[in-house]
Parts: sequence; C-alpha cells; structure tokens
Amino acid sequence: MAEHTPMIKQYLEIKAQHQDAFLFFRLGDFYELFFDDAVKAAHELEITLTARGGDKEKIPMCGVPYHAADNYITQLIEKGFKIAVAEQVEDPKLAKGVVKREVVRMITPGTVMEGRTIQEKENNYIVAISDFQDGSYGLARTDLTTGESFVTLLVGDFDEVVQEVATIQAKEVVVASELEKQKQARFQEFLTVTVSFEDNETLPEAFVSLCENLTQEKLEKTFARLVNYLENTQKRSLHHLQPVHYYTTTDFMKIDYHSKRNLELVETLREKKKQGSLLSVVDATVTAMGGRLLKKWVERPLLDKKRIEERLGAVEVMLDHFFIREELRERLREVYDLERLAGRVAYGNVNARDLVQLRKSLQQLPAIIDNGEQLQNSYITKMTTSIDCCEELLDLLEQSLVDDPPLSVKDGGMIRAGYHQELDTYRDASINGKSWIAELEQKERIETGIKSLKVGFNKVFGYYIEVTRANLHLLPEGRYERKQTLTNAERYITPELKEKEALILEAEEKIEDLEYHIFLEIREEVKTYISQLQYIALCVSTIDVLQSFATVSEKQHFVKPTFTSDRTVSIIDGRHPVVEKVIGNGAYVANDVMMNEDREMLLITGPNMAGKSTYMRQLALISIMAQIGSYVPATEAKLPIFDQIFTRIGAADDLARGQSTFMVEMLETKYALTKATQDSLVLLDEIGRGTSTYDGMALAQAIIEYIHENIGAKTLFSTHYHELTVLDQQLTKVKNVHVSAMEEEGKIVFLHKVVDGQADRSYGIYVAELADIPAPVIARATQLLTELEAGAKETSPSSVMVEEKQLTLFEDEPVLDKKKTRAVSSNERQIIETISQIDILNMTPIEALSALNELQKKVRNKG
Repeated sequence: MAEHTPMIKQYLEIKAQHQDAFLFFRLGDFYELFFDDAVKAAHELEITLTARGGDKEKIPMCGVPYHAADNYITQLIEKGFKIAVAEQVEDPKLAKGVVKREVVRMITPGTVMEGRTIQEKENNYIVAISDFQDGSYGLARTDLTTGESFVTLLVGDFDEVVQEVATIQAKEVVVASELEKQKQARFQEFLTVTVSFEDNETLPEAFVSLCENLTQEKLEKTFARLVNYLENTQKRSLHHLQPVHYYTTTDFMKIDYHSKRNLELVETLREKKKQGSLLSVVDATVTAMGGRLLKKWVERPLLDKKRIEERLGAVEVMLDHFFIREELRERLREVYDLERLAGRVAYGNVNARDLVQLRKSLQQLPAIIDNGEQLQNSYITKMTTSIDCCEELLDLLEQSLVDDPPLSVKDGGMIRAGYHQELDTYRDASINGKSWIAELEQKERIETGIKSLKVGFNKVFGYYIEVTRANLHLLPEGRYERKQTLTNAERYITPELKEKEALILEAEEKIEDLEYHIFLEIREEVKTYISQLQYIALCVSTIDVLQSFATVSEKQHFVKPTFTSDRTVSIIDGRHPVVEKVIGNGAYVANDVMMNEDREMLLITGPNMAGKSTYMRQLALISIMAQIGSYVPATEAKLPIFDQIFTRIGAADDLARGQSTFMVEMLETKYALTKATQDSLVLLDEIGRGTSTYDGMALAQAIIEYIHENIGAKTLFSTHYHELTVLDQQLTKVKNVHVSAMEEEGKIVFLHKVVDGQADRSYGIYVAELADIPAPVIARATQLLTELEAGAKETSPSSVMVEEKQLTLFEDEPVLDKKKTRAVSSNERQIIETISQIDILNMTPIEALSALNELQKKVRNKG
C-alpha cells in the first residue's frame, strides 16, 4: 500500500473522530471530500466524482466551492446527514509543513441555525433521551435557533417516548451509545430522525443557572446530555439558551401521533402540507414567533379550565375592539423574529441588517403596550405591562447603525456619521483625498491641454495619471515620473499623488477595520439584552396568537365555547372548520352533536360519501379548538374538557414494518382501548372492514361493548354493519344516528344531515356510479345485490348441498367420489335448521355458549 501524503493523513486523523458525518475539508477555495465520503456525497449531491493520487492507488474525491457550500450542506441536512466542517486554524505563512486544520463546527439536522431547512413558523427541535433503571425516561429538547429549552419525565413503556418525540417533530435525537438498537430504530417509525450519541451526563458549570427550577436529578442529567452534545458540536457561544422549563404531558390533552395525522392538525395526511390542515385555518398570525407559538398550542391543547378561559376572554375583547385589533396587527407586522435574532446575536452570526430589524421591532413596543392597555383585559395587560422596551438598547441602535447597511459586516458602510469620532476622521480623509484626486485630474487637463488625460486606480499600481500615445507630444518634459507603459498609453505618477494615495488607502483600510470593530462592540452590548428580548418575544407572540383567533373567528363566524362539568356535549350547527373554508361559507351543512350520560356512544350509519367521517372529525376539531382557547365553528358549543382524543379513521398500511391495513387498524384501535379514560373522546371509523364480514362484525360489536362497559368514553363509532344497530336496544348508552340520503329517479342525493335513528342501506353501488365505474359493472352489481338480498331472505336449509371433500358431521358417513356432491342427511339437516333459527345478534355471550354446547352434543351423539 502506498504511503499517504501528509495532507491525506491529516484528513484521515480528523475523519476518525467524526465517523458518522461527512467531512468537508477546506483546501483553498474548495471543501473537498475523500474516500467513502466522496462516493456517497457525489451520489447524494449529483456532483462529479474524481480521484486523487497516482495510477496504482487513486483516492476517490469530490468537492464543492467554498462560496457555494451552504447550498450543498443544506441538501445533505434535508436528507438527515451530518456535516463536520474542517477549516484552517493557523496562518499558512507561519505553518511548518501542512497547515493545521480542525473541525470548527458540526452541522446536523437538529443544530441548523439558518438556511431553507429552517421554517419561519416552525421550531427546529433537537431532543435528548435518558433512560433510568426504574423504567422512567428523561426527555430534554431545545430549539437552537430560539434558545428555548424544555424537560419532562415520562413513565411507562418506550412508546410514550416515541410518541413525545413524534409530537415534538424533532429533527435529531441524542441518546446514550449503549441504548438498545431496537429502541434507536423506533425513532424512525414516525419521522425521519437523525440519531446521535452523547454519554456525558455531567452538567457544565456555565449551564447550572439554567437548571435552578429543576428539582429532579434525572431531568438535570438529561439536559446535561443535550448541552454537552451541543457544546461538542457547535464549538461556539450558547449564551442564548433560556432557563429550562419543566412540563408534564398530563398538563395537556394527549393526542397520539396517528390521531394527529388522521385529524390533519398541522399538516395534511397525504401531501404533508400546512394548507388544508386545522393550523392553516386558525393561522392569521403576522409574526414568525406567533406562528410558531400557534403551532405549539394546536399540538398541545390545555386541560386547565382557568388557562383556557383566560385565552378565550382575551379573544373576546379583541373581537369587541375591531379598530384596536387592526392597529395592533399593523404594529405586529413591523416586529421581526426577535427569538431567532437573539439566537443569532449569541451565536455570532448576526449582521448589521439583523440589528436594524431589531431596532425597528423595538420601536413598535410602546404602541403595542398602549394597544394592550386599551383592551382592558387582565390577561393581556399582565403581559404588556411586564414588557421592557429596552430604551437604552434602542437608543444605541438608532445612533449607531445606518438605515440600509450592507449584507457583509466587513465591507464598511454600517455605522452612522457622528457616532464614532475616529471613524469620522478617517472618512473625512478618504472623502477629501478622493476630492483632491478629482480636482487633480481637472487641473492637469487644463495645464497640459490634454482633454483625455485621466487619473485612474488599480490594486497593483495604485493611483496613476494616464496619457494616450497620441498626446504624449503635448506633455512637458519631466512633468511626471513614468510608472507603466501600455500599448496605447503611458502611465505616470507624481510624489504628491503618491502621498495622497497613501492617505486615501490607509483611511479606507482603517475605515473597514474600525467599522467591524465598532460593530462587534455593538453586538456584544446587544448580547446583554438577550433574556429581555426573549421575554418580549414570548409576550408579543402570545398577543399575536390571540389576535389571530379573534381575526379568524370574526371572518368565519365562530362562537365562544363553554365548558360543562357533567361531561355533556351540546353542539348546535357545528361545522368542520377546514371543509367549510374549502367549500365556502353557506355551502357547508351544519350538524348538531348531542351527548350526555344516556348518550355516551353514537353509532353512526349511512351511505358512503355522505359525511360520516367528516362529522366525526368535526367534533374532535371543535374540541381541540376550544381547548387551545379559540372560538369554534358552531352556533353554540358546550363541551367537557377531554383529556385525550383517539382516532381510527382512514385506511393505511405500513408495508415497511410488514403490517397490513387491517393490522394497522387493530394496533391503533388497541392503543385507544388500552389508553382511553372516561374523560376521553374516541372516534372509530369502519372498524373490522379489513377482514371477512362476520369476523369484522364480531370485532366491531366486541369493541363497542368493551368501550360501553369498561371505559365509558364519549365515542363516535361509524359502521356499514347495519346489523349492529340493534345494539342500542341492548346497551343503554348507545344511540343510533345516521347521515340521511334520499333517492330521486333512481339517483341518490346526499343530504349530509345527521339525524337520530339507523340507516338501512350503504348505497355503495351509487357511490361507485358517481365515481364513473363502467355502466356494465354497475348494472351487474345491482343485479347481484338484488339476488344476494333475496337469497338472504329465502335460503332454505333443506336445499343445501355440501361438497364431499368437506369434513362430515358423522363418522359413519360413506366417502363418495371427491368430484361429486351428496344430499344432506336428515341428522345434518336438523342441525342446520337449528343453526339457521338462532338469533346470534340478540343473544348474550352466555346464551351463545349454551346454544353452541347443545349443538356440539348433537354432533357427538350423532343426533
């Protein structure tokens, strides 16, 4: 094997410390990747794979330009990869041998600070998990772009951890290296999550103050795992991390991952887009911070009635004060993303334009506070009166920064005239020097009579006087000192010109250096205000969400919900908020939902496409909206506070895990049956459809009975098994409702109205006709349906013929030709007649077992 060059050896040494990341190795104007990294990166980024080295052993290599690296890094991050960025850390002029290089930063899906992977109205969470011997799990999460940090303790099986990670929609999970592979794999089930490792659970001294509110060592260890990983990967200031907030999942309504997807709370089920979700309907926020907070509220509805009613009261006063609300919205539009600005200040990647945005935001605070006080609501006033307007910081930013600074902080042009005396002196020298140059050009043209004479500048020769060859005879002997000869001209200098050149260039160089130094001083001063800015961001975003609720409620004609203590549900003219917005006001058919202690479960029947699933989702979404503090789409809404919502709606398989549609259906149903309480809301749609008719019907009935007898949760159960509608006569708290339809001239008309009572048909063939199934298929299906329905009524046991290959009921029955059939014996006919007369649906389990026992005796005794 050939000996590697010193540079490749250096690369391999660094790569050995970052085996789970692509190593972007800086060489001049490129980041280079070698060996397996190069092969994989070339494939993922669709760039050219080349090679380095001699003919005997070539090293795979690919590279991306330094100035365009961010785009390539973003592509890899979006695919869940990590990048280690290795830069030169010493001056090449002073280096002995290979220039020293080190990894200056790790970029991972959970630690991205900017770029298109960061969505304006979404958090970018990284999560740390610690498992403890008593079976509990610590979970800490941070959004590095905003600095907000949370911890909780989860008790139970690992599913609770996975569900919480899925709810958070974390981009990266940090665990101990010894965590079982099986548990690591569980994180991939719901989201594309990057798994990273950190074993250090000792909290660094710099972060101890952030954990002052934590009372459990487990939580501190979990947070320590997270900050140690962040310190090791980011290698820069993390001063913007906020004090850790402890929460418990029992503070909020629990909605498992599948239910959130089925209800399309924050994104649509199929396209994974915000448009078409509940979030898109209630989002009229005008700040990025408000958008992120609203998403958190939607994902975590409250259980505390007092907190819910605080929000509802604030929405009510905003609805009552239209002009104040509109003025407030205008002010909020001028507020930039203070959370992420504060994060960038601490991180050191803020520029002058960011600080101008901060200045503009601070300028809006007095008016926002004034608007809040005018509303005279205690919840809003408490927030606005606690806002620190940071007048000294605002004064600094107003005096120091120009209104339209350049993007780069090293190009100058950021600092206002009059702010810094030394800087003004250099600027005067530069401006006066350039004026002198312009005057020199005019003076020399007059004195020499050469109208084309010009004074120019380039970086090699500095300032010069240029005379074309055609005019050289007009130039007095010895007037200038020759500097450069060109094809068509001569360039000259004078001692006075060189003196002014030195003055101008020195001034310009010092201006850029001094401006950058002044900017760093300003940035350090802003750092001292990070905690105040983060609190301002919290208050402003809360006000933004409340005005959003008010704005949407006014436009969509939502009403204020009230809460019952007896678990009664009374919704008058309820609407599905998303469907209504899509089809337009006035077109949606509103429906009532009435549930009390005598109507715990509604058994919903009716035609396909008539709106059963919409009706079910409608109740869930109205409940969620009420518990986040929003008005709801109804004429009147009285609701209990639900502790959990479970849904089994829609068909989906999980082929990657070897699970059929029916298995997924059963797993989601099992989750509801084992987790639901009396205070939960359960929505089950078409349970049992993935198997045979009698299998499915039996399962559906057993599930209904179990919920009725053992859980008592408010439940909506839709089904096409019309045989189940008799359950309302056996189970006291089950009531039949159906979505009505009518037939006109052989065609079905969906009325989309839910009324009491049971439906007698599903109208599946009519729906197939609406889907433009070929006419011959529809005609044949109609014929078959008629025959099947008639056959079900007229089947006579005496005419039944049994294939010989079936097992006989009697041992002494002779075996005939396998391809022939035989008539049923009298003893068999008697048993079949007994079976046909049994009313299975109206039998209790004990009666069914007794009947089965009698049949078994007849078989064994040969009649």
